[in-house]
Amino acid sequence: MTPPPDPIPGARLLFTLDPAVAYLNHGGFGAVPLPVQRAQQRLRDEMESNPHAFFATDLNKRIEHARRHLAAFLKADPDGSAFVLNATAGVNIVLNSIPFERGAEIVTTSHGYGAVDYTVDETCARTGAVHSVADFGLTATDEQIVAAITGALTPGRTRLLIVDQVTSPTARLLPVDRVVKAAHNLGVPVLVDGAHAPGTLDVDVSGLGADFWVGNLHKWLFAPRPAAILSVARPWRSKIRPPMVSWAVGDGFPAALEMLGTIDYTPWLAAPTGLFTMRTLGIAAVRAHNAALAAYGQRVVGAALGLMSTSDLPHPGGVGASMRVLPLPPGAADTQESATELRRRIADELRVVVPVHAWNGRGLMRLSAQVYNHADEYDRLAAGLPRVLGH
Repeated sequence: MTPPPDPIPGARLLFTLDPAVAYLNHGGFGAVPLPVQRAQQRLRDEMESNPHAFFATDLNKRIEHARRHLAAFLKADPDGSAFVLNATAGVNIVLNSIPFERGAEIVTTSHGYGAVDYTVDETCARTGAVHSVADFGLTATDEQIVAAITGALTPGRTRLLIVDQVTSPTARLLPVDRVVKAAHNLGVPVLVDGAHAPGTLDVDVSGLGADFWVGNLHKWLFAPRPAAILSVARPWRSKIRPPMVSWAVGDGFPAALEMLGTIDYTPWLAAPTGLFTMRTLGIAAVRAHNAALAAYGQRVVGAALGLMSTSDLPHPGGVGASMRVLPLPPGAADTQESATELRRRIADELRVVVPVHAWNGRGLMRLSAQVYNHADEYDRLAAGLPRVLGH
């Protein structure tokens, strides 16, 4: 198989990743480029040189300036957006802001993020609400996805639908625009979990029309960890409860969510440098590189597993995806314990970092691609994986 050309030569030099390790899990925690690391360190140095001046002099205005810059890129209303720690934190804030009575329903999908499911379950245990799951397969069409999700909604009972823009365990790009419209036709509010969307997709938060949208900046937009944007539609803003009550509680949304005392604000303030770095590399070039390399990795590793036909390889369901998944042989990672053990063996024996999950009783391997990755890293995984699996 011919690997795709590298349109961004030397990009790996922007990162401090261990050169001996093939890091194929950018979707897990991101990786911060050197210019962004340095921008954050300058902010930390400023903070420590005069803590009073940093925290007490126009910090709120600096946060607002950074937020407006990122919101403009995401086509979100800057006055209806707020910095939060990460996508899971944003989901928690939304769930804690909606009154759920006993018997009310919260709907997620079988492709949702595990921590979000835990959050929904905790909310249900606390309020008496019910957690329902819309189930659809790994290769479901957009029509089947929309039908499965709308079929799980109960008008008058479903108080919230949570749907991923790009799913974490299965790397599917879901038709969230159609899902939002269908849910709204049934009177159901929608929270879009866009954890993987900023940087990988041309996001239009306002155009999507969801009641809530949250996306990480530290995964694909090169921001320091943790940094995310929570966008809230106008009718809901007065109802949003901050994660803690602090000095800006009387200022309402978004200040009450952002001004939280002596937390570390440097990831938020340095986040625009991450966007600047991506723009310097070329947003279109980064997305093209990542999509082509992720597809190559899926093909070459899939071939090593005997998945030769296109129908054997789950497609992400859209153009521009930076992640792809591979179904593993039956028995290889059917439980989370065996999946974790396989991931550790791959890291120890092949020096490759790649996530492995048990999803619906079948092991899935998720491959990410970023500008620091090269085709030979996927070739290395393909060459060694059959031995690790015992083939």
